[in-house]
Amino acid sequence: MKEVTDRERRARLGVRHHLARPATTVERAVEDMVGLHSSDPVTVYLSARARVRNFRVADLEDAVYERRSLVRMLGMRRTLFLVPVELAAVMDEACTKALAPPERKRLIAMLEEQSIAEDGAAWLRRVERKTLTALGTMGQAAAAELTAKIPELRAKLSFGEGKTWGGQFGVVTRVLFLLAAEGRVVRGRPRGSWVSGQYRWAPTEVWLGEPLPTLDHAEASAELLTRWLRAFGPATMTDLRWWTGWTAKKTAATLAAVDAIEVALAVGVNGYLLADDTARVDEPGPWARLLPSLDPTVMGWKERDWYLGAHASALFDRNGNAGPTVWADGRVIGGWTQRADGTIAVELLEPADRRTSKLVDEERERVAAWLGETRIVARFRTPLDRRLADGS
Repeated sequence: MKEVTDRERRARLGVRHHLARPATTVERAVEDMVGLHSSDPVTVYLSARARVRNFRVADLEDAVYERRSLVRMLGMRRTLFLVPVELAAVMDEACTKALAPPERKRLIAMLEEQSIAEDGAAWLRRVERKTLTALGTMGQAAAAELTAKIPELRAKLSFGEGKTWGGQFGVVTRVLFLLAAEGRVVRGRPRGSWVSGQYRWAPTEVWLGEPLPTLDHAEASAELLTRWLRAFGPATMTDLRWWTGWTAKKTAATLAAVDAIEVALAVGVNGYLLADDTARVDEPGPWARLLPSLDPTVMGWKERDWYLGAHASALFDRNGNAGPTVWADGRVIGGWTQRADGTIAVELLEPADRRTSKLVDEERERVAAWLGETRIVARFRTPLDRRLADGS
């Protein structure tokens, strides 16, 4: 059995993720990463900045909002991704559609239990039709604009009654989530600048010019896994199931369908690679990058010791969300944040030689210059991120 060392995995990461060798276009970077995380709006831009030569905000906005070669779609693990249009239907069929039935059942139950509707299913179908009709007329609209036109969307639902984390949410958010899970709507332009997370919504066929095509489920799953293993392999079964959200049975069947082979990893377990992708990847040379919270590289694997080391408690929150990370030669060596005055504060969590420290300093200066007067705050705060932001 072929062995793939941690060192080789880090070399693959640097090359395949365009961190050591930047891509020439944002589309190429997004495609090779099998999408960029977009739950935090700034993540997409900072992830692209780290991977695309001479990247500008306008480059991504042109691809997403003008040429529409990239689209924001709900995907794996209920996470929002920015993906190439040609991958949207693949991801939707392989992962997203499975989110819709339990979401619909849950929402119907809440509507009935909280006396919003006697027949929650009929109420929901009616409100969905109204929402899609309004979006078709308006082209695209924000949630607040839809609630102004459709009174039913103003209803509030309670959750966690009696709990410290309890509260209320608007029905409009759940209706739009359900329509997105079913591939019927996508996110359009934000209401504010590129750091805003308040998106307008549009019918999929209006935004993309046509509905998402219908694909065979097994074929779509195989296509998604092939792309992912090309970018992230080798990976363990735990990694694969975590990233896709698939069952063990489906994951095993899809691995067999793509002719993946087992390889021995340094962690003492086996991983998987595509059969035509076993050649050694040459080390790309020294590199350092400052990656944003929820970057697809740091969130790409569940078993992370080979690149994260002992730094999880400082760089992840309690729910498993990664904060901003400092990378060097395929490993996480620290964290960073932007302070209120615009300063990029970096803290290394392990010793670094002079060469690495210099590369990190140069990257820090690039990030500061690129952000300029823009101020960002990670949506999910981690212990190190908070401490650096406070200046402590």
